[in-house]
Amino acid sequence: MVGVKSVPSPAISADERSHEVDHPSSQVAHFGTEQPLRLDCGVDLTPFQIAYQTYGELNADRSNAVLICHALTGDQHVANVHPVTGKPGWWETLVGPGRPIDPKHYFIICSNVIGGCMGSTGPASINPATGKVWGLDFPVITIPDMVRAQAMLIDRLGIDTLFAVVGGSMGGMQVLQWTSAYPARVFSALAIACATRHSAQNIAFHELGRQAVMADPDWHGGGYADHGIHPHRGLAVARMAAHITYLSDAALHRKFGRRMQDRELPTFSFDADFQVESYLRYQGSSFVERFDANSYLYLTRAMDYFDIAADHGGVLAKAFAGIQTRFCVVSFTSDWLFPTSESRALVHALNASSARVSFAEIETDRGHDAFLLDVPEFFDISRAFLQSAGKARGLTGKDR
Repeated sequence: MVGVKSVPSPAISADERSHEVDHPSSQVAHFGTEQPLRLDCGVDLTPFQIAYQTYGELNADRSNAVLICHALTGDQHVANVHPVTGKPGWWETLVGPGRPIDPKHYFIICSNVIGGCMGSTGPASINPATGKVWGLDFPVITIPDMVRAQAMLIDRLGIDTLFAVVGGSMGGMQVLQWTSAYPARVFSALAIACATRHSAQNIAFHELGRQAVMADPDWHGGGYADHGIHPHRGLAVARMAAHITYLSDAALHRKFGRRMQDRELPTFSFDADFQVESYLRYQGSSFVERFDANSYLYLTRAMDYFDIAADHGGVLAKAFAGIQTRFCVVSFTSDWLFPTSESRALVHALNASSARVSFAEIETDRGHDAFLLDVPEFFDISRAFLQSAGKARGLTGKDR
């Protein structure tokens, strides 16, 4: 008899998830009908809200603000305990006391992107026009839309110029969009493990994940909220497939190899015989506890559409023409999702536009996720870049 175990239902209830969607455990900026967000798809999103966290204090001349842009499955809880999972902030390796981005020195801002599900308006939010969850009626959003919303938040906070914009992966895409769309508002930019556009392979992986979600019978054409359920099986599979791309073959071999999970011999079934199988199932089941399935569709699509050069006649250097922002571009040798060749193409474009740019390729076997992990070389490079930019900005020794 063959035994097959499905991914278990998430522990969090639909009510708990929906509460965090519209009433997040963080600060919220509300924008009414007089301040619509103009989307690339031609729709004015109004009203809408942005959920965000801040750490540290803004100095007297408002020159020490650092914007952290989160990746696909991140949120605003970059350096505090997550209200849903109870886990530490997702980038406490880089952000926090004694870290390269220290709240003692900087006023740190991190917002949940538009289209997300942790308090910023997205497909899981209530549509004020209908009183029901937006679902697939929510307009398709892009990386530029996310950045326009962030710029509105920065305006609301009374900040003209950001000392630094920092992010990896989808967060790195937002960093690059900030520098292209608002060059005069970004003094320095730290773009990590990212690219100026998504490759065909990355689009293909995202499509695999979206199809897994949409194939779940509980998805109901995106209207699962009306049925009081969540397509957790499809979303878990999507997360499992994506998580493989965040790692490297060497990292998987080092962590798991072909070791069995709590047994010495195979069960001759489709249970999780191998440790790596159990690990992926855990990643899938824990992810659905905090993330909305439709948000996953929208954010992966936003990444797929991203292409800075396309908005500048196909010439990437034109996107950064005359820019004064100081750049640091970082890649990792084992990152096959956003390989070093993508970072080099960005650096060449920045050089062609006479931008100030430093570039580092860090040798590690930890894959794309290296930017979230304890990689000392990455911390040293980030700290040195921000300290150098801080001196140029005049932040050294300045009182708040």
